[in-house]
Amino acid sequence: MASPISTRNYGVLAAGQAVEAWTLTGRSGLLLEVITLGGIVTRLLAPGQDGRLDDVVLGFNDLESYLAGHPYFNAITGRVAGRIANAAFTLDGRTYQLARNDPPNHLHGGVEGLDKRIWHPSPVNRADGAPSLRLMYRSPDGEEGYPGNVDVAVTYTVTDNNVFLVETEATSDRTTPFSLTHHSYFNLAGEGSGTVSDHQIAIFADQFVPVDKYLTPLGRLESTKRHGNDFRETRRLSEAIPSLFQQHGYLYALPEHGKQERVVAARLEEDGSKRALTVSTTERYLQFYTGSHLNGTRPGKLGKAYAPFSGACLECHGYPDSSNAAFRKDTLLHPGETQRHSTAYAFSVKGNGAGTIDHTQQYGGKV
Repeated sequence: MASPISTRNYGVLAAGQAVEAWTLTGRSGLLLEVITLGGIVTRLLAPGQDGRLDDVVLGFNDLESYLAGHPYFNAITGRVAGRIANAAFTLDGRTYQLARNDPPNHLHGGVEGLDKRIWHPSPVNRADGAPSLRLMYRSPDGEEGYPGNVDVAVTYTVTDNNVFLVETEATSDRTTPFSLTHHSYFNLAGEGSGTVSDHQIAIFADQFVPVDKYLTPLGRLESTKRHGNDFRETRRLSEAIPSLFQQHGYLYALPEHGKQERVVAARLEEDGSKRALTVSTTERYLQFYTGSHLNGTRPGKLGKAYAPFSGACLECHGYPDSSNAAFRKDTLLHPGETQRHSTAYAFSVKGNGAGTIDHTQQYGGKV
């Protein structure tokens, strides 16, 4: 019987650092491959109708393609995921200037955020025997303009019931904004199969954060009832995308819940494969992104270029704009504290009862 966790060489950076690929294989079929560069998930094989396995995340087949640049395909992003207004924030009377890598804003941790760092892997022995890998990194004081030495660990686990579990843990020696996310682009029909326009989505939130023309969060919550972005009832993306601002998607405020309780945030379904993906998280916000900025210029793993809407993102994290003092309190990491979060991506097959969620009963429910 093959080992549920294995490793291989994935390549070498120009500076001589080796990049490893680790494979986690669950007992029920879910298979994940992650590389130590950016914690990037290069493959995620999920069972569908009749047990068929398909790779349901976008990406590339080799290290060189990732190094050539990509839109955060399936990576750990931070120190702060999302956009910080005008690439600056003030903390304890001091203003910190950050890279304007998404002018006029700072995006996903900067020019060389955590998605471009080498993480140190260590297999985790879990009591349930599920394959699990802990990735560790120390972000030094001043990296990308942020204060404090931050020690961060991200653990990926593949469970017996086809859940991809992402757990984060961080400490700092100075107060600093800190909010990670996992940035997978999902296509439940399989990467390279076309767009996700025929997918159906439900997002269990009735408030969202409006943005300006630069997609900068505007620091207030509004009701989805007054806009075309209400997904509390399942909607097909082909019908919903034209009504979204810049066809991009929004940051949704999830129902209040305890810090260590995962709340059901969203569900994505695809009829052809019968796959369903249910997302639950301890985080306060869910960023839904339609993949609108994919431009079809680079081929993916099957050799097919990723056109707009080839994958959808369901990113769980804190409020991103740490320049906004009223909203940032949940994302400040203080000395002597440990920030912990977990997000579960649960795969099931529609019609077999496994992992199925009753939307009306589970809206805001804890899992």
